[in-house]
Formats: sequence, C-alpha cells, structure tokens
Amino acid sequence: MKAILMTQPGAPGLLQAADIPEPALATPTQIKVRLHAAGVNPIDTKLRQRGVFYENALPAVLGCDGAGVVVETGSAAAKFKVGDKVWFCHGGLGGDQGNNAEFNVLDERWAAPMPHSLSVEQAAAAPLVLITAWDALYDRAGLREGDVALIHAGAGGVGHVAIQLAKLRGAKVITTVGSEEKAALARQWGADETVNHREQDFVEAVNQLTGGKGADVVLDTVGTEVFECSLECTAHFGTIVTLLDIAEANLKEARMRNLRIGFELMLTPMLRHLDSARDRQVRMLEECGRWIDEGKLRIHVGATLPLAEAAQAHALIEAGHMSGKAVLTIG
Repeated sequence: MKAILMTQPGAPGLLQAADIPEPALATPTQIKVRLHAAGVNPIDTKLRQRGVFYENALPAVLGCDGAGVVVETGSAAAKFKVGDKVWFCHGGLGGDQGNNAEFNVLDERWAAPMPHSLSVEQAAAAPLVLITAWDALYDRAGLREGDVALIHAGAGGVGHVAIQLAKLRGAKVITTVGSEEKAALARQWGADETVNHREQDFVEAVNQLTGGKGADVVLDTVGTEVFECSLECTAHFGTIVTLLDIAEANLKEARMRNLRIGFELMLTPMLRHLDSARDRQVRMLEECGRWIDEGKLRIHVGATLPLAEAAQAHALIEAGHMSGKAVLTIG
C-alpha cells in the first residue's frame, strides 16, 4: 500500500512516499479500515521535527486522525460491519501505525461511527481537536453556563471547535485571532468578542471586556509567553488550561490569583494504555457526532492536499497562517 514514511527527524522534505505491506488483523476485535483521509495536526509536525515517542520506531507512519470505510472485521468484532464509515484518533506516535497510508488496523473499540453530515475530509480533520477541546473546557476547566471563556487562536484547529463547544455549554466567548479574516470566521462559529492580538494588547482588551474581572476560563493553545500574559486577565479563583509545556513559566501571578492550572494532552490515554480513558474519548466523538448531524457543531478544513504532498501540509501548519485543519486525501 502507499504510505508516507518518517525515516529520521528533521524538515518536512524528509518525509518519503513508499510502498509498504498492508497491515493485517492481529486480534479478533480489530477492524481494517480503507482510509480516505487523514488529518494533519501540530503533534505530527513536532514528532517529525524531534522524533517519535518510542525508541527504535523508525521508519514510522505518522498521522493520528483518520476516516474511512471498514473493509474487514475480526471474528469477535461486533460494533462495525464491512462498509461502515468510521472516524478515529489512533496510532501515528511511533508505536501503532498512523493514518498517512491507504489502510490501517485498530481495535473496533477505538473507532466511532462517522457523522452522516460530514465529508470524509471533515471527519478526518476532527477527532484529535474535538477530544482536546472537550477535555480542556469541560473536564479540566469545568466550564459552566454563564462563564466567560478566553480561547486563544480561535481560528485554529482546536480553537475553532473550542469556541463552539464553549457556546454549547452556555459560556460567553472571547477569542484571539491574527487577522480580520480569522475574526470573521470566529464570529461565524459563535465567538461573542474577537481580539486581534497583532493590533491590540489582548490582556488589556479582555480585562476591558470583562469589566476588569478577567475570564473565568482561559484555554492556551500557544505556549509559555501567551500563558504568562493570560494570567493577568484570568479571573481570581478562575481556571487556565494549557496544551503546551510551560515548565519555564513564572507562576507568581497565578498563585496571587488562586488560579487552578490544568494541562491537556489528549494523547495520554493512548501513550499510557489507559483503556477506560480511551473509551471515554470515543464517547466524546459519538456525542460530537450527534451535535454535528444536528447542525450544532461545524468542522472547518482550511487546506486539502493529496497524501503524496504530506510534506507541504506539514510546512503549511508550521507557517502558522492557515485557519482550521489541514487534511490529506487518500485514494
């Protein structure tokens, strides 16, 4: 089958197209999926730059997000049948094969039925960001109706679904963006207020918009500098959740404000083999799928490229200018 291989860490151009053997069912509860699209996430670019999570795992097929059609089922598989459309986040970390390939195999437990109203490209774009945003806002932050939520990078992959999930919970949403075009998209997804961080001091803007109180919940998708600045516009006794490593951050203001600090890495259940947590992630996808089919939640694909152009997709993400998600089409 056709696949994109990471053979060594480095620049996007090191990704190589190759023909590799098709994966085979290894347990009775596995399913084999003919992949039609694979989402590309920042974690894919970081693994390509720095190396995968496992030793001696190269060459590896990257890509956590996939969507396609079941073509084979194990003898004990009962959740899906041949011909069913599925979406999932599985593999691509250097252990199990990722989804930058024509086929993948996974336990049926980790897949969910693909929403009827989504294209396969939209479905492949969604699992990792939906689970990340849900976990960060609903579980880590405990977002409640009436809260003010500050969501950074609201036009990005996580940001654009985080805006929508926050609105579904009944929160008021302020989001940071880098252009008027991205501000317009964020408003389409439900943002109540947008702050162009290239033209405004977002801390000053958020404090002004909240009457000096600050946001009850802050979701940092950017990193240490933005995290530290955000402490100044998080409400006392509020919550800030970050997706990044902030080991070097100055937490003096967080302590003074009695903030609750949360970390969100949706890959932990996969990396640490926490099956009950992975079951819960699949239930998140199932619920989000219902909201999508009810028209309550949308997935934005900002760029679609063929599998052979995986390197270009990585370069687009690293440039940092696109909105929504990048997706590779397969076959």
